[in-house]
Amino acid sequence: MSAEFIISAVHPEQFPREEIPEVAFLGRSNVGKSTLLNCLLRERNLARTSSTPGCTRVVNFYRVDGRLYFVDLPGYGYASVPFEEQRSWKRLVEAYLLGRKTLRLSFLLLDARRGWMERDLELKRWLEFHRRRYLVVGTKFDKLRTRREHSRAEAALRRHLPEGAEPVLFSAVTGQGVKQLWQAIREIQKEAWRSR
Repeated sequence: MSAEFIISAVHPEQFPREEIPEVAFLGRSNVGKSTLLNCLLRERNLARTSSTPGCTRVVNFYRVDGRLYFVDLPGYGYASVPFEEQRSWKRLVEAYLLGRKTLRLSFLLLDARRGWMERDLELKRWLEFHRRRYLVVGTKFDKLRTRREHSRAEAALRRHLPEGAEPVLFSAVTGQGVKQLWQAIREIQKEAWRSR
């Protein structure tokens, strides 16, 4: 598998041409979007990671095998940047989510230790209102130590999902969830191919 960084877009006009399917990575600041992206691509440092929230402030495009874009979006819920900058990020993210015809799937990342927070629920409702397909990913699952914590986290992640939908539990340490996420990605690639 080959992956390459394409562009950090600060304006919608900088987004690449819409030619191949796209998968977006959404979630709160510091939830692990860039870590998940790196793990899926088996790259350590392709997407920049940081322990400091608010590290991703642009829309980053990565081309995967020339047939797919992974799109890392700015996180939400980080209060230590000026309000106007937060609004600018929001406008950029909405322009991406609303405008991209090639966006086939969004991974909505939640910290498995914390479950749903109000901003996560707002984004979920927004995606559903605009009929954008999403898959919930519970990150940092390895940080839950006991079976009881695992069960509690799984139940919390399921709480706001449509009936029959299941979250994917992900750990960058063990690789848990990677196979399931790639299955979802391959499915949207097949759908895109069939709809040509």
